[in-house]
Amino acid sequence: MTETLIRIPTLTTERLVLRAPRMSDLDAFAEFRASDRSVGVGGPFPRHLAMATLSGLVGHWQLRGYGRWMIADRHTDEPLGTTGPLFPEEWPEPEIAWSLFANAEGRGIGYEAASAALAYAYDTLGWTTAISMITSSNIRSAALAKRLGAILDGEFSHPFYGTMGIWRHAGPQGSRP
Repeated sequence: MTETLIRIPTLTTERLVLRAPRMSDLDAFAEFRASDRSVGVGGPFPRHLAMATLSGLVGHWQLRGYGRWMIADRHTDEPLGTTGPLFPEEWPEPEIAWSLFANAEGRGIGYEAASAALAYAYDTLGWTTAISMITSSNIRSAALAKRLGAILDGEFSHPFYGTMGIWRHAGPQGSRP
């Protein structure tokens, strides 16, 4: 018998752990996916599609060698959102993605988590550039992209999500292509 192992590294920041999604995260993830907070990622969605998406978070690591982590509180392991390098088939190029659950809003969690994900993409994966795809109505994500130093660098029309802004992050040395 042979087996396939999915390797998902764990990152730790001052307040957070970026870790592999777990079945115990499903309730919090499904609550986010069913809420109006998920509009920027095509939601709201029913619970069974939240489960499929949570499974897809793990599968992206296997297929691409990177993916989104569950953002968890370092002391309580409470799920706070997702972040990480992502490259859906139809995207123009790889991105740093994030989604925050309501319990993480306004605490700097998104910035701390996305900064760690961006550093991982540059330092470990060797990326030289990254984008974040953000719908025009997602003002909070656009504000986070700006705080991370990204600039609006065009638009992309997606058949499901509609027109999305392409937010370009500075490269590993602060340069832009």
